Amino acid sequence: MEIKKYLVEYGLSDEVARYVNAFILCTLTVILIYIVQYLVRRILRISLIRLVKKTDIEFFRQLLENRFPHFLALAAPLIIIKVGIPIVFADFIHWVKPLETFADVFMVIIVIWMIMSVIRASVDSVRTKPAFRGKPLDSYLQVIRIVCFVIGSVIIFSNLTGKSPIAFFTAMGAISAVLLLMFKDTIMGFVASIQVTSNDMVRVGDWITMAKYGADGDVIQINLTTVKVQNFDKTITTIPTYALISDSFQNWRGMQETGGRRIKRAINIKQSTIRFITPAEAEEFKKIQSLTSYIEHRQKDIDRSNARNGVDKSLLINGRNLTNAGLFRKYIDNYLASHSGTHKKMTMMVRQLAPTATGLPLELYVFTGTTKWVDYEHIMADIFDHLIAAASYFDLQIYEMEGSGDTKRFQMRDQL
Repeated sequence: MEIKKYLVEYGLSDEVARYVNAFILCTLTVILIYIVQYLVRRILRISLIRLVKKTDIEFFRQLLENRFPHFLALAAPLIIIKVGIPIVFADFIHWVKPLETFADVFMVIIVIWMIMSVIRASVDSVRTKPAFRGKPLDSYLQVIRIVCFVIGSVIIFSNLTGKSPIAFFTAMGAISAVLLLMFKDTIMGFVASIQVTSNDMVRVGDWITMAKYGADGDVIQINLTTVKVQNFDKTITTIPTYALISDSFQNWRGMQETGGRRIKRAINIKQSTIRFITPAEAEEFKKIQSLTSYIEHRQKDIDRSNARNGVDKSLLINGRNLTNAGLFRKYIDNYLASHSGTHKKMTMMVRQLAPTATGLPLELYVFTGTTKWVDYEHIMADIFDHLIAAASYFDLQIYEMEGSGDTKRFQMRDQL
């Protein structure tokens, strides 16, 4: 009021002096608020930094990352604002009540910001622990955020209208059906998040395949309503969270945790090239080092069995015999067992599948010693390159449909 008095003495009218006085006091208040807010934020930040260095507690570090000192410093000047409003606007009484209401609303917003900052810091600190790594914590964070915003909205509604919060909830009850429809995806997503977490179905970082949504890649985020998957072509696919419990999907985590990735692929052998092996040919096959001891042992068993049963070996078909396909199978077994890229503690076998129009499939069922995609492809290619090249040493042919180039080559050979 002293400032107004001096302004009137300097010749300003009473009306002008009122506005100038309010402007000067408002400016001084804003400057004071800024100074207090800066000092409080500075002190809080320095104190928290020292606390982090001294204790090395992750929660305090996350408080810094989530700007808790900044939000807490915003609350400190509110005392000055509440006290200063009646003084600054003493000549404008009709402004005091709305401004005080505005200050109360702002206080509610700041408190919500502080609570959310603490909650985010808690979630981020928990996320670093191995037991919670990859868990869909963002879903629960979103639920807490919604609850805080609802409570804050009720308090703000009460301050603005002067009505009890009960009136707000009464109005909410009347439109509950509409609200349920509006938040249908949110509710379903929350229920799905609980089931996903409790059953450990999906974690952040898991490789999942969901053909219905075109997803084939790593999960990078799980929140209340959506799951984001970064496909291997670096595109992002968004899947509704509740789809993880309502639809089928494939999670490759088990494969990654065991450390081996399955190879399940067949070589189709031309059936007309499969035949018995004569004793003379068996001697030649002994030159293949991985088969030497096997042929010697196997041939002795066959000879004893044939002699015991008085088999007439003038025809090769009589009795028991080695076959080139059987030797090739055994060669593949030994090759896989000695290959540096295969997982020795997991299933490893070569089996015949039912004959087809494209030949007799010899299927390899083996696991690589790594789950890395590039290394897996290299190991698989190396194995099949070798086996396809090795088939001719057993007088076997890999089935392949004739192309026009093959037919032309055969015709030229016949002409020659």
